[in-house]
Amino acid sequence: MADNYLEKKFEEFHSGKGVASKHKTSSGNFSLNSLLLKNRSHRGYDSSRQVLVEELKQIAEVCTKIPSAKNQQVLRFKLVAGEDAPRLQQYTKWGGALPELNLPFEGTEPSAFIIICSTVPENKWVDIDLGIAAQSMLLKAVEMGLNGICIGAFNKNAVVEEFSLQHEPVLVLAIGKGAEHIQLTRVKEGESLTYYRKDGLHFVPKLGLDDLLL
Repeated sequence: MADNYLEKKFEEFHSGKGVASKHKTSSGNFSLNSLLLKNRSHRGYDSSRQVLVEELKQIAEVCTKIPSAKNQQVLRFKLVAGEDAPRLQQYTKWGGALPELNLPFEGTEPSAFIIICSTVPENKWVDIDLGIAAQSMLLKAVEMGLNGICIGAFNKNAVVEEFSLQHEPVLVLAIGKGAEHIQLTRVKEGESLTYYRKDGLHFVPKLGLDDLLL
């Protein structure tokens, strides 16, 4: 069944109505909980909001502060925006659970991407760094009033050639101003975790704390 509390909170944040101030810290910044709630995977973006390279630099800059497994710091970032964005879009695949929709819809493609590369062959330590970096950058995007999504389904060889990359790309982040209405819905252990759409809303099933604790 739907978690009305989570849905209500997301709608409040999405609409920007008064309660947002209740979720700021004493320094005026949004709390971690509010950023996490707003950090949903968007598969459609507002084409009128173009993301600039300078904004991508702000997002990538968080990776100078985050933890790194063994402090190896092997991740590198290719920033893609403007006219270069469609060059990357063509090599990505979206919405694996909703193949019939052919997402993103025409005109709702993101205006920017960050290609995350690794200077060493991918291994569990790289994957640890990858998860930390991707989440941290997406949270920064949310703080800036933007949204994003992690894209693991892309043509690596084509991307390497298209952008003359010196290192292997391991993940792509799409960045833009989200144009979708997304709601979290509470499910129990054993129920489907596949996201779905209904009546214009995108639903994301999430397990509750009781199901996560051993």
